Amino acid sequence: MKKCVWLIGIFLLPFGAHRAAAQSSEAQQLLLNVEKLAQLKTMLSQLKKGYTILSQGYTRIKGLTEENVELHQAFLDALFEVSPAVRNYAKVPVILSQQAALVKEYKTARRQFTASMLFTPGELSYFSKVYSNLFQTSLKNLETLSGVLTAGRLRMSDEERLQAIDRVAVEMEDALAFLRHFNSGTRALGLQRAQEKNNLRAIKGLYGINH
Repeated sequence: MKKCVWLIGIFLLPFGAHRAAAQSSEAQQLLLNVEKLAQLKTMLSQLKKGYTILSQGYTRIKGLTEENVELHQAFLDALFEVSPAVRNYAKVPVILSQQAALVKEYKTARRQFTASMLFTPGELSYFSKVYSNLFQTSLKNLETLSGVLTAGRLRMSDEERLQAIDRVAVEMEDALAFLRHFNSGTRALGLQRAQEKNNLRAIKGLYGINH
């Protein structure tokens, strides 16, 4: 009987060992699955954390961007305004006075030169072109000045507006100085011709020449 039991035990031994091995393999696989599940859970947690940070960062950046846009727009709108310091700038009335003087002086000079009969039609036409160019330049300067002094037309800081007025003042001063120099030279030429005419008339009278 003991021998029979021993034989049965020997016969079942491989099956027991195989079963034990199978159970051990399943346990190891289960452990691996648990580890993988833990790793996956950790990865998902990190991804969620990263997404939260990214989402919060995007929301913050979006808010800052919108705030910056509003501030930028407010700054640009402010540039449309003209401050009293610009409106009351001392060079503004000087520019307007020079513009009035330029128009008055070139009209007077052109009328005098035409009435003197001392200049040819070609010369008078040239004088008119010079005056026309000066006048057009002065009008452009006044248009620039008007834009600088009118709210809502130009986006400029106070410093930029003052610099623009300074440039207009220089150009207007140069234009008026050129006009006066040109008229002075033309009058000198007219006086010279008038003197020559008088001398010629005196010589003709002396010698009895009638023509």
